[in-house]
Amino acid sequence: MATEVKIPDLGENVQGGQIVNVFAVQGEMIEIDQPMVELETDKATIEVPCPVGGKVVGVLVKPGDKVTVGQTVLSVDETEVPKEDAKPEPPPKEAAPPPVPPKPAPAAAPAAPVATPEPEVGLLAPSPDTAPATPSVRRFAREIGIDITKVPGTGEGGRITHDDVKAFSRAQNEARVVATAGSGIPAAALPDFEKWGAVERVEMSNVRRKTAEHMAFCWATIPHVTQFDTADITVLEDWRKRAAKQVEAAGGKLTVTAVALKIVGAALKAFPQFNASVDVANNQIVRKKYVNVGIAVATDRGLLVPVIRDVDKKSITELSVELSEVSEKARNRKLGVEDMQGGCFTISNLGGIGGTYFTPIVNWPEVAILGLSRAQVQPVYVDGELKPRLIMPLSLSYDHRVVDGVDGAAFVRWIARALENPLTILL
Repeated sequence: MATEVKIPDLGENVQGGQIVNVFAVQGEMIEIDQPMVELETDKATIEVPCPVGGKVVGVLVKPGDKVTVGQTVLSVDETEVPKEDAKPEPPPKEAAPPPVPPKPAPAAAPAAPVATPEPEVGLLAPSPDTAPATPSVRRFAREIGIDITKVPGTGEGGRITHDDVKAFSRAQNEARVVATAGSGIPAAALPDFEKWGAVERVEMSNVRRKTAEHMAFCWATIPHVTQFDTADITVLEDWRKRAAKQVEAAGGKLTVTAVALKIVGAALKAFPQFNASVDVANNQIVRKKYVNVGIAVATDRGLLVPVIRDVDKKSITELSVELSEVSEKARNRKLGVEDMQGGCFTISNLGGIGGTYFTPIVNWPEVAILGLSRAQVQPVYVDGELKPRLIMPLSLSYDHRVVDGVDGAAFVRWIARALENPLTILL
């Protein structure tokens, strides 16, 4: 009889998602923990492992289908076990030797040491830096944003199972104080738009819905101030064009965003109040000693913000390569939850589209975000002479609970000077 395989509990209050890919093929074998479907949730795109092994006798979903936790997606005949899972038959026991006449008992010999069983293949021995879990359990924890080293194991010898990760995720979610994503104002009923003409209703994607909820929460809870400035990037653009080939040879693309990453990393060191979060419950400001910067990336599903870690410790070439990689992952739906966590500050570059200034929304729990707009050639007086200069608009939004206006103006001016003279970050 076939076993029904369902979408498991994915943790972190995830109720389901949309099928992106189906890896299981009807009529073929599938192993335990082998990915069966790829699922896009409102947090990330994850591969869901199959909890059983056997022959796939039914595939009940296809790409584009929406599924919920507990919904059956496969039928697997477990009686047909994959060869890799088949266990060799134990060797036949030898016939017992004929009885031997009793002899005088010799002196007792020391007991033979008991053989220690070999550790199970694929499991890691516990240590301060590792957790005892199979690769599939580690991957599952990583995909839903759980630090597996903090998960208590209930399996044999303290091993961590899929259920342990799910239970830990649920406990975290229940313990977290979740503030309302709205402003407290009840939603008003929409008018009947069809009275004035034809309309089309398009359902929000998971990413778009989550973005809408998060942005409403950020706007409702953070007292925003936006400071504007400009940077003369004429010298920077000339240097960028000359250094572009060197960076391309390393596998990256030297863009203004990559340079801004390095400059923002240095600015956050000079202005630690921007590398912080507000702990309202404890009346504290949490200042971070690390510098991780998120980059807003537009995709066909909505806005995603992958995080570049330790920006202050990397060269512009390294940042250019990593920026190209995460942008590609975002557009190809390969970002995991962990790729979008731990940010200290965000950069949003709309220069490729156009416009002058805008008012970006601070990405909570961060306290500031920098917007870059398209640079344009403008006439500027330089040493009493009118010259054409490439001017880029800057828009800095910040949380006024943590950052005062004078600090906001000083921060964006520091960034502008660094863009005008990149050697500033070396000083």
